[in-house]
Amino acid sequence: MTRRPTNFGPYEHEDRARGAPMRRLLKSALQLILAAAAVVLAGLFLFPLNAHAGRSCEPAQATATSVVKAMQLAERTAQQLDASGAKVVLLARAGQDLSRYGLRYSHLGLAYKAAEGNWRVVHKLNQCGTAVAGVYRQGLGEFFLDDLFRYEAAWIVPTPAVQAQLLATLGESPARITRLHTAPYSIVSYAWGQKYQQSNQWVIETLAGAMEPGTIVHRDQAQAWLHYKGYEPTTLRLGPLTRLGGRVGSANVAFDDHPNEKRFTDRIETVTVDSVFAWMPRAGLGGAPVALRP
Repeated sequence: MTRRPTNFGPYEHEDRARGAPMRRLLKSALQLILAAAAVVLAGLFLFPLNAHAGRSCEPAQATATSVVKAMQLAERTAQQLDASGAKVVLLARAGQDLSRYGLRYSHLGLAYKAAEGNWRVVHKLNQCGTAVAGVYRQGLGEFFLDDLFRYEAAWIVPTPAVQAQLLATLGESPARITRLHTAPYSIVSYAWGQKYQQSNQWVIETLAGAMEPGTIVHRDQAQAWLHYKGYEPTTLRLGPLTRLGGRVGSANVAFDDHPNEKRFTDRIETVTVDSVFAWMPRAGLGGAPVALRP
């Protein structure tokens, strides 16, 4: 069986056709373990498949343990989000080890409580081995069933006013939800550029668009709003060999959108989960980050 994320484009009908919430699959631990074991024994449940963000793109065989841990994390996250009373949160996962850069989380999405009561995540995923990405809508199980480096979730609950604006945006047509999406992708895209757009960048630019839906129609306008609200990207210190190696070896890594005066002094300014989590409370847009750890 091949996993495919549910895309806003040709796969939107799959999302609408989904039946019972993911949590019903978790009522029986035994059933879950047996299902996971069956998949692993079949040797067909491989990661990654079509898309990724915030994790390695190396093929990896799923194990019964990894499937169970991911499903348990999804269930616990849903319980905590339900208890919070939130309708929309900025939800993060730890797909790879970024500790060398002082970062804990790699990937951010917009999670919202659907009308039927379960949680959905709208986020941007890079097509493995390419320099393009798309916006997807998935359940919590799919969001965490993605070859995680650490089985940990974290989120920020926006203020009620921000939640209302985000919920209205996420309830619009796919074309409206993705109006600030740019397909060309670089994992280290310049925070204030428009040539590429990485996953975390899409989230905060979409947040900006949600807050000013009548005036923000282009990415430069969204970035101007983020500037005004005091957002500060993370500055990565990457040496020239690291930059050159990344550009030559990976289609989804590019540095040519960064200003020369910063790029050639090894200052790569990009949007990270950690920088967003620091900014939201500072700007009065949300509460303190909440972490759910093993």
